[in-house]
Amino acid sequence: MALDGAFLHMIKTDLEREVLGSRIDKISQPSREEIIITLRFKGGSKKLLVSAGANSPRIHFTQIPLENPKTPPMFCMLLRKYLGAGKLIFIKQIGLDRILHLGFETVNELGDTTVVTMAVEIMGRHSNIILVNEQGKVIDSIKRIDEEMSSVRMVLPGLPYTLPPMQDKVNLLEEGSEGVLKALEKADNGELSKALLSVMQGMSPVVCREIAAYVTREQTVYKDDLTPDQWVRLKFYLDNLRDRMNGEHPAFTMLMEKNGKPKEFSFFPILQYGTALIQKPYETASGLLDNFYSERDRIERMKQRSHGLLKLLVSATERITRKLASQEEELKECGERERLKTYGDLLNANLYQMQKGMDSVTLENFYDEMKPVNIPLDPALTPVKNAQKYYTEYRKAATAEKMLTSLIAQGEQELVYLDSVFDAVSRTTGESELLEIREELAEQGYLKNYKNRNKQLKPQPPIQYRSSDGFTILCGRNNKQNDKLTLKTARGEDLWCHTHNIPGSHVIIVAEGREIPDRTIEEACMIAAYNSKARGSSQVPVDYTKARYVKKPNGAKPGMVIFTDNRTAYLTPDEERVKALEC
Repeated sequence: MALDGAFLHMIKTDLEREVLGSRIDKISQPSREEIIITLRFKGGSKKLLVSAGANSPRIHFTQIPLENPKTPPMFCMLLRKYLGAGKLIFIKQIGLDRILHLGFETVNELGDTTVVTMAVEIMGRHSNIILVNEQGKVIDSIKRIDEEMSSVRMVLPGLPYTLPPMQDKVNLLEEGSEGVLKALEKADNGELSKALLSVMQGMSPVVCREIAAYVTREQTVYKDDLTPDQWVRLKFYLDNLRDRMNGEHPAFTMLMEKNGKPKEFSFFPILQYGTALIQKPYETASGLLDNFYSERDRIERMKQRSHGLLKLLVSATERITRKLASQEEELKECGERERLKTYGDLLNANLYQMQKGMDSVTLENFYDEMKPVNIPLDPALTPVKNAQKYYTEYRKAATAEKMLTSLIAQGEQELVYLDSVFDAVSRTTGESELLEIREELAEQGYLKNYKNRNKQLKPQPPIQYRSSDGFTILCGRNNKQNDKLTLKTARGEDLWCHTHNIPGSHVIIVAEGREIPDRTIEEACMIAAYNSKARGSSQVPVDYTKARYVKKPNGAKPGMVIFTDNRTAYLTPDEERVKALEC
């Protein structure tokens, strides 16, 4: 969800409690639409992130380190000039709208004390950070808006600062539940959540849906069809919501998909999604936003970076597939080599019936019940040379068959390897994991002129689990880790697991001299099935055997092994069960 006015009110309360009266220690601009202000106060300091980005406009404290450009941008230099070591003296929200004004007391070039206001407008693609002087005129903004961009409201240096057009909605904090109910009675009829959204200031759709779900017990009810009991429930919930906004037991909550991707956030429990989303509590509004946006940005960044690798792997797979199809066609032609040898034998046995200049000859085939067969000849060659020509073509076809059989086997193995890398990239969640895969592809010759520009990122260890019986279970994150885990870390009596003919991670049960019980083996096989391409399938076959029976053929690609003395289990991956075992 986007940051709404109600949550911004919680951020305002957070800022007033923590940094009101603090002084600016440092100003930086890590990106085109983001500002970091370090505020120092007695006993410590905090970094305030202000973003006007269209996808993630916001304001909150941050602990995420951001790299600054070597040369500060012009707007950053302007902030340093006008705000300097200014003191934060007020924080004002315009109603429950998504506009926050931060007032800084500072000293101008003439030595006079003055107040400069930073207007933070959080309005999607229209978000902005505007610096306003004491006379109410715009000093400058992070996004300048001229007449061509907007005829309603221009934001340019020297122009008076005006607020964006306001909507005629009810402020729950000022008018209470009674004001909302009166406005709702006069509103057009419609589904309750939409009717609430049309009359309540600063409330996002997810908040209005949560209110409606509570009032109607998750039924779709139109505003005009509300029963007296439902009106009472609505008043009760609005009063409770107002109390939370006033600081009485706020419950800052982030809702995540089961893969860890942030989905929603709020200052009170969101129950409308049931068990479809996972709830994670936070102590402060800023802590919640810092984690929500940093994790969302990390996932998006990972998605963009992995897209190039996935495209490379798809391209390599298509190229090898075309090459294999051509080689298999050639191999079919080589299958007729016995006919060439037969022609050579027949010509040698019947040289007396031929003479130079003939373009064909019909002979009795003593290999096939003396049936007549017509054999093409080269008129420029003698009968002996024609026989030798067929023998030569036969030997070429036999050699080609051996080479093509070998090349096809290599190509098929390469497709299996590329499929395993594709699966690893698809399941990658960290930048260090992606870096390892890039290095692996560079070593295998798929990435040309690759240089590691993130040497500070250290490879992550294998994923570690603890079985219900107390055994350590290790799971590789990619092919290089799979090799290290299986061939170096594992001991002979440890148990090795891997999905049968399906790309996935190598899983090791660390025996430590103990007999491994069936329950632990089942859990390890479940982990192997979950960390594979077959994660969403049912009855996934998983091979398991002792690590001493697993070998790596000479010249095999990373992650490719052979094994013997194995057994196979069939399991359906259970995400909740696997996550519960993770350390």
